[in-house]
Amino acid sequence: MESDESDIRYKTKDGDEVSAFLVSPRQEGKFPGIVLIHEIFGLDDHIRDVAKRLMTQGYVVLAPDLFTSNKLSQKITKDGIMKTMNFIMSIPPDKQRDESYRAEQMAKLSQDDQKAISSVYETLFMNRPTALFTDYLSDAVDFLNSRPNVNGKIGSVGFCFGGGLSISLGCTGKVDAVAIFYGENPDPIEKARNVKNAVLGIYAGEDTRITSKAHELFRELANAKKPTTIKVYPNAYHAFFNDTRPQIYNEKAAKDAFRLLLDFFRDNLQS
Repeated sequence: MESDESDIRYKTKDGDEVSAFLVSPRQEGKFPGIVLIHEIFGLDDHIRDVAKRLMTQGYVVLAPDLFTSNKLSQKITKDGIMKTMNFIMSIPPDKQRDESYRAEQMAKLSQDDQKAISSVYETLFMNRPTALFTDYLSDAVDFLNSRPNVNGKIGSVGFCFGGGLSISLGCTGKVDAVAIFYGENPDPIEKARNVKNAVLGIYAGEDTRITSKAHELFRELANAKKPTTIKVYPNAYHAFFNDTRPQIYNEKAAKDAFRLLLDFFRDNLQS
């Protein structure tokens, strides 16, 4: 399917602007929209590739770059993200959640690199502006709904950092289908009762910090009578879907998860 692709900026209700990648089917007609939410690494080539893959299935996809907000307490630069990404990728999968090991490895870096990585960690891990990001994702939904080729049905999907924001956006009741790839639960969990419709949760068996709490989300959604599917892939690590990280990428699990995602969006956005 031929596409129209562009890098755009959309306005937010508080007067800010957020950069984003927009990709649409070139053919005539109206299509469902999808808000695609990046990992902690920002809007990179991997997320752009996922956006294009979703577009080929008949969606208008908007992938915001949340770190371009002017309202962040510290500016998140591409260089800082890249240094943080390289640092995280240098840590073996089984040590990803080991804070003492991470501190030991951090101490081996230059002072400049430590400062850049610490800034990203402080802003996005320790003091994560979830409310601000959720508001800007809500504005992304409004932007999609303003497009003449969007039919009014909107879904969201996010990975890791973006997975948690996908369910956070879902808790606003503004999207028709919410997909989470190994994202943290909303806080407080009771917010999940506000989800408009269906939820798909994709988790990794070896990602115990995240996956061990998936049952809490499932229980809350079930009590609220929201259609929910949870899939845990054994022997897979956090971020197993990202094919640019060969030490973590799990091809079999990633392909099956993408199939589930397409089925989920088709059932809830195209029916």
